[in-house]
Amino acid sequence: MSTQVYEAHNVDAAEQLISELFTPVRLRVSGGNGTMCLARTSLGDHVALNRFTFGMGYTTQGPALGVIPIARIRAGTVTNCYDGHEHDNGPGDVMISLPPDRDWQGIAANLDSETVYLDPALLAQVADGPPRTGPVLRFTGHRPVSATAARLWSDTYDFVLATVDTLPAGTGSLLTGSLARLLTATALTVFPNNARTDPTSADRHDAHPATVRRVVAFIDAHAHADISVADIAAAAHVTIRALQLAFRRHLDTTPTGYLRRVRLHHAHQDLLAADPSSGDTVSAIAARLGFVNHSRFTAAYRATYGIPPSHTLRQ
Repeated sequence: MSTQVYEAHNVDAAEQLISELFTPVRLRVSGGNGTMCLARTSLGDHVALNRFTFGMGYTTQGPALGVIPIARIRAGTVTNCYDGHEHDNGPGDVMISLPPDRDWQGIAANLDSETVYLDPALLAQVADGPPRTGPVLRFTGHRPVSATAARLWSDTYDFVLATVDTLPAGTGSLLTGSLARLLTATALTVFPNNARTDPTSADRHDAHPATVRRVVAFIDAHAHADISVADIAAAAHVTIRALQLAFRRHLDTTPTGYLRRVRLHHAHQDLLAADPSSGDTVSAIAARLGFVNHSRFTAAYRATYGIPPSHTLRQ
């Protein structure tokens, strides 16, 4: 995984860059030097981290983006306009900048922002659908539900960005998929939405031991793959809520907790078979199995096997 850095040294180049990477725009400049820098990191096909730095004030407009842009403003100001309303934002603000399906207008001055572009399809991989059939799963507000929620988004973004910067070369989709879903799940916690939170009567009916057996077999067979909780639920032909309820009832854990346990076992086997003289490392083995945080992996490993993973690698 790598971060691509793009620079535009005049307004025409900035327009072309934005139009090629995102959506066709025209920039009307109101001061500044007309420069723009973009640092872009993709987490698979569904999530991208974007750091925008503009050396100008501008007004622009465009068609619907098709993605959900979640921004944190580091410096400057931006006013996002859609549906006949104007939403002003300044340093420290966290917001969903625009709905994915609306035309928009933006007015900014020397904007420096960190914006996650989130594919709406990813929402269904981490949350159940809306409380009734009809509307799709969506956000119902553009501001965090609280100041604490805004800090949670900032902390999670910083963690993901720091993790990306330290990932070993050749990191596969299992780890990047985990990071993408972490950001998505955090967004669903931070911003108001219509996801269902309580199990239905059908969910309670489906939360039986046979569901657990199907899920355990699926996880055991696919632990090395980039699977989401939605994939696991689909394999058992139940909803995510039924899946979670079944695991709480019968195994006193969660589906993702069981998945981590299986992956930890595979990591243990890989460490036993590894050769540090050939360049094998604990970090690389952990990352290969989707463990994002090295210290948490080490703590979980020690709690399970009684020794740090580095000792197993050296055996």
